[in-house]
Amino acid sequence: MSLVPSLFDGRRTNVFDPFSLDLWEPFDGLLSSAVANVPPSARETAALANLRIDWKETPEAHVFHADLPGLKKEEVKVEVEDGRILQISGERSQEQEEKNDKWHRIERSSGKFLRRFRLPENAKMDHVKASMENGVLTVTVPKEDEKKPEVKPIEISG
Repeated sequence: MSLVPSLFDGRRTNVFDPFSLDLWEPFDGLLSSAVANVPPSARETAALANLRIDWKETPEAHVFHADLPGLKKEEVKVEVEDGRILQISGERSQEQEEKNDKWHRIERSSGKFLRRFRLPENAKMDHVKASMENGVLTVTVPKEDEKKPEVKPIEISG
């Protein structure tokens, strides 16, 4: 495979000509050959690591946002393990291949995913709430009210 289109095959081809018949794809073929050589178990591992989650702490709660486009809420599990571990898991099904299909790109991940987060002591693990809207999972873990140290004036003698 040549990275530069041939100038001698009778077609008008030039990398620098915007009206050329060929488009130079510097990574053409790399993805398909790379995917073909990767065992399915490694692709599933990539799906595990591919789940992107944002975690922010507000004065009232710990809030998690996970992008899960195309998944239904029934395909996602939110669980609390060992008291303080929040676990988000699920599975994205792989698209069915037809016998005559020819894939040009496979960029969307499929397979199982799993993420775990150890939450701090101030998390109310028995009040966890989860919702899913437009492919975004939101998990809210309320925080315990902060106990402000009691300021007790000390009388000065003398």
